Amino acid sequence: MSKQRYQRISLLFWLLTISTLTPSAAQLVTTVPTFPTADKEVTIIVDLTKSADGRAKALLGKKDDVYLWSGAGSTETGDAFQFQPAGQKDFGLPFAPGTMTALGGDRWQIKLVPRTYYGVPANTPIRRLGLVVKSGDGKAQTEDFFVKIYDTKLTVSFARPTVKLLFVETNTNVSVRANASDKATLTMLVDGKVATTVANADSVVATVPSGATINTLRKVVVTAKTTTETAADSFLLYVKPTPTVAAVPAGLRDGINYGTDPTSATLVLYAPLKTFVNVISEQNDFTPTPASLMNRTADGTRYWLEIKGLTAGQELAFQYLIDGQIATGDPYGDKILDRNNDSFLSATYAGLKAFPTKAQGQIVSVLQTGQTAYPWKVASFTRPNAKNMVVYELLVRDFTATRQYKTVIDSLPYLKKLGINAIELMPIMEFSGNDSWGYNPIYYFAADKAYGTKNDLKAFIDKCHENGIAVILDMVLNQADYEFPYVKMYWDGTKPSADSPFFNQQATHPFSVFFDFNHESKATQAYVQRVNQYWLQEYKFDGYRFDLSKGFTQTPNPTNVGAWGNYDASRVAIWKRIYDEIRAYDKSAYVILEHFADNSEEKELANYGMLFWGNHNYNFRYSARGAVSNPNDINTNWISYKERGWNNPNVVGYMESHDEERLLYDVLQNGASSGTYNTKDPATAQERAKLAAALFLPVPGPKLIWQFGEFGYDVSIETNGRTGAKPLKWEYLRDANRTKLLRVYQELIKLKLSQPAFQTTDFVYQGATPVKSLTLNDATNPVVVIGNFDVQANVVALSLPKAGTWYDYFSGQTIESGAALNLQPGQWHILTATKLPTPEAGLVPWLVTPPPAPILATEPLPNLTISPNPTTDLATIHWQSAYRGSVTISVNGLTGRSLQTQVVDKTAQVLHHSVSMHTLPAGLYLLKVQTKEGVHVQKVLKE
Repeated sequence: MSKQRYQRISLLFWLLTISTLTPSAAQLVTTVPTFPTADKEVTIIVDLTKSADGRAKALLGKKDDVYLWSGAGSTETGDAFQFQPAGQKDFGLPFAPGTMTALGGDRWQIKLVPRTYYGVPANTPIRRLGLVVKSGDGKAQTEDFFVKIYDTKLTVSFARPTVKLLFVETNTNVSVRANASDKATLTMLVDGKVATTVANADSVVATVPSGATINTLRKVVVTAKTTTETAADSFLLYVKPTPTVAAVPAGLRDGINYGTDPTSATLVLYAPLKTFVNVISEQNDFTPTPASLMNRTADGTRYWLEIKGLTAGQELAFQYLIDGQIATGDPYGDKILDRNNDSFLSATYAGLKAFPTKAQGQIVSVLQTGQTAYPWKVASFTRPNAKNMVVYELLVRDFTATRQYKTVIDSLPYLKKLGINAIELMPIMEFSGNDSWGYNPIYYFAADKAYGTKNDLKAFIDKCHENGIAVILDMVLNQADYEFPYVKMYWDGTKPSADSPFFNQQATHPFSVFFDFNHESKATQAYVQRVNQYWLQEYKFDGYRFDLSKGFTQTPNPTNVGAWGNYDASRVAIWKRIYDEIRAYDKSAYVILEHFADNSEEKELANYGMLFWGNHNYNFRYSARGAVSNPNDINTNWISYKERGWNNPNVVGYMESHDEERLLYDVLQNGASSGTYNTKDPATAQERAKLAAALFLPVPGPKLIWQFGEFGYDVSIETNGRTGAKPLKWEYLRDANRTKLLRVYQELIKLKLSQPAFQTTDFVYQGATPVKSLTLNDATNPVVVIGNFDVQANVVALSLPKAGTWYDYFSGQTIESGAALNLQPGQWHILTATKLPTPEAGLVPWLVTPPPAPILATEPLPNLTISPNPTTDLATIHWQSAYRGSVTISVNGLTGRSLQTQVVDKTAQVLHHSVSMHTLPAGLYLLKVQTKEGVHVQKVLKE
């Protein structure tokens, strides 16, 4: 995973999550008036010192260059950026209408009339504003926060406290203040009893005692009455409880536990250093009660509670409310609901439960007793041998128009015909938002609903197994995003807290994104073990590609990339432990690391059984371009595990991946040329893609193809932003040239998986020069692959491992072992010692060509010249002779194969005729002039 993969997603509506719980967050923004309305001017005042987002630090101390990025929403819980001011388009540029005024002390304000500023139609209500304060370039910003917009009717609300639920100690006097939008009779009640009343006032204050009893709940209500209107507001005063100490019942583990009784489930939460936890759910209107208090174990590390009164098959949304301040879902829950993102999933996830409006924050977990188990058709799948894998990396979002597992299932016949035997899914665990690469996980046991239901995912895997295709999951355990419960539970304003059992406060390496797991922590190790076991067993995934595996270290190198990549014994120990844990319950699951560390470290782990991503994008792109400025740019030798000094073929080599520029796009933009041969020409570039595949796929060991590379996807990775959605190009399959490229991929994969030579350990790969070759030794049918990445022709003396006649796979032609090849630019061949069935004609334009034939010693046609020679286009024949009649003129390859022929009439003493060689690649040709009187043959060099 590249460090540039993300510009941090705004931190998931933190204020929506936190403002209902803690007074400090609410102080980030204040308004004048206190009750702003849609059609009157409001002054919005922001105190940047109260921002919870670490990116806001760069805003502190500024004198200018501070802007409001904002929107208005027509519902209280929906999209708060539904309407945006005219011209607000690019977050990375200053937005003049949003210019804020400095008040001093890092406080800023802006004045606006909501309906006018946001262009909201007159008949559309405005319920809230969504706000972000940012620098002009967008590199510094606050979290998203919100301002409620009121109706013009009478309103009353509590100004102190600012939360709906306040936890206090026993015997505490709580100062309370409520404000009204107009003069009224204000009455404050505590548990239904009047505490104070004031007439003709717009505010009321009182002192409310908490009492001496723990785990009690008091309700404080304020009412406002005029002669025509009544309004009310309330909050709950919860006297902090002391949990009952009790051991977790035998057989239960962290997370949601279902037993044989469908009317109950038991929740277990690992939460060391916390004081008390309540389960808030639809059963109690998401309000903590004495009955919702969880039991605590004697060591204070776990909390548990049996939830009763459930109905089999009926979902229950719930949260943990921790220490009265942090509301979060279950870190082991297999389904969540998302307040801000689920509304967009109706077409993908039919019958999705509505988000409960009374829940706190953005995320709730869902439990459901009496679920029907998925009926697997393939109970036990025989996985392809790792050394023979051809993996197809796939992002569901960008693979089909519907972005659904169901539609990917419909494409499996295409993938099976391609010949791949494994699919690698980019991350599908619940991630922030609905539109993402998935490397920002928040719930590790829940399949993201953006692609369908969990049974849709299981059906996809099941269908893959029916077709002999393994499914590998891209697993993200280096980092997590803020909404991950174990990030939220141990938080220090802008980063994980120092006492977090799971996370480092500062990442130990320079490629960090989001928040960095501490993999030497016992808590992290236990969680990782559960995650890995879960997806292999519950969903029958066949293995993992572990993202950013080099980041699994506690050796501090936060800024030094080179030092981070050095051999790290602690990282080796971490990975051996994880590998051993997986092998304890799955003997054959693939364990693939995106490591890119020192070769000695990778070799040790490869010998232990792990596989490694092998990134050869740069070298194959430069080779395909055809330009050589630095020989190292085109050196592809590292794709060979032998070149690395490894004992086993554990390199999953790739030319393209989700994280790299597309090869064909790069050639079209940056390709080289010589004479009329230009790699930027689309048809030529597609031939270069065949060439690259021919010197990539056949190399022994597993290989990976990025989606659509097989037919030459040529849209840049930077289109719509690096991680943004890319356009589908299935229509390319209607193009004859691209279909030929696809067919070449199919043939190469077929050879790799069917011919023993392609699994040999006795091979030689030469990839350091423009002419690259692969010799695969085999007792029965050795194979030689050779290709010219240069933009000039190259004559190559063949060194074939077996004497006799060899066969060109794609043309069916023969060549003798002692021959040589005159390789034109982009020309390549697969030569086999035993004849194999020849694919359909025309997939590649190349025929085996020996070196130039001897030139005729005499010229039977005197007074004939051909010039210029060399030529870049026209070769002109000048012949003075008494001959009259037809003249056959042909341009031939060095084997004598005619490339173009024309017949002209000579009707005068002098024949002056030009032959165009414009369409021919640079190289040596035989130009032949033939009449009844004789034949003239002359070599012509096309530059």
